[in-house]
Amino acid sequence: MIIVTGTKRSGTSMWMQLLNAAGFPPIGNAFPRNWDKTIKDANPAGFWESELRRGIYYQTNPDPKTGTYLFPQDTRRHAVKVFIPGLIKTDRAFIDRVVATVRPWRQYVRSLGRLYAMEREAQRKARKKGKGELPAPVVMPPVIEWWVENFSLFSDIVTRRYPFYMVAYESVLEDPEKTLRDVFRWLGDGDVEAAIAQVEPALRTQNDTSDETATDQESEIEPEVVEVFDALYEVVRNQTPLQQSFVDQLNEANQRLSERIETAVRETARAHLERRRLLEAQRKAGKAEQKAPTADETE
Repeated sequence: MIIVTGTKRSGTSMWMQLLNAAGFPPIGNAFPRNWDKTIKDANPAGFWESELRRGIYYQTNPDPKTGTYLFPQDTRRHAVKVFIPGLIKTDRAFIDRVVATVRPWRQYVRSLGRLYAMEREAQRKARKKGKGELPAPVVMPPVIEWWVENFSLFSDIVTRRYPFYMVAYESVLEDPEKTLRDVFRWLGDGDVEAAIAQVEPALRTQNDTSDETATDQESEIEPEVVEVFDALYEVVRNQTPLQQSFVDQLNEANQRLSERIETAVRETARAHLERRRLLEAQRKAGKAEQKAPTADETE
């Protein structure tokens, strides 16, 4: 499969839209569940997600609901969105090409905050209609999440050595002609003209990187580590070959963040378990209704 990967809010939906326009059959729906009524403003042209966003492996293939199995040889040209944690779980046989999109971490923090606000509003409306109050979605500190997932992506690429093309989110919007021609030339297939025609810079929701939320989070990270965060994005944006010296910088930054990462992962896992317990209690009590999507389910 042609796997589109990245963090949430990094442009994975945009790439699914571009590949679909170029003639690659998509796996997933533009608006799963009731997302066209709750968080459509986050991606007006669709999310194009499926259960495979969690990875293509024994828990998702065959489909646990229908029993349908996707064979590697039958899905070579299919495009599918798989978030970074899912890509790491994905069976190597299903990875034909990986298009990885990366967004600046400050924009990521802002965009994720906007998505959370939409979710809270959707839940507020649900409560107003008497559908009951749902437990708050579980959220890892966004700056830690951005780092953990992108660092994991680099590590997985170096380890498993599958064909990949990393592209900066901003490059697509600022120079779609060059960026898309380069990517589609690497893919060796697809209607690049149709894809270029689909790029809509006006849909970009976050441009300024000086938002107070990002500034607050930046103040919690050592300046030397922030420099590595910024350098990671610039390596992708400038298409700089990955040098061992830069890999060493990534490893050093990850080591410096290790204690905060361990704390965030532990607290997030505990919160997920508690949320599942509360949702199960609501279900048994007959109070749980179709819920608005949460941040761990959307891009």
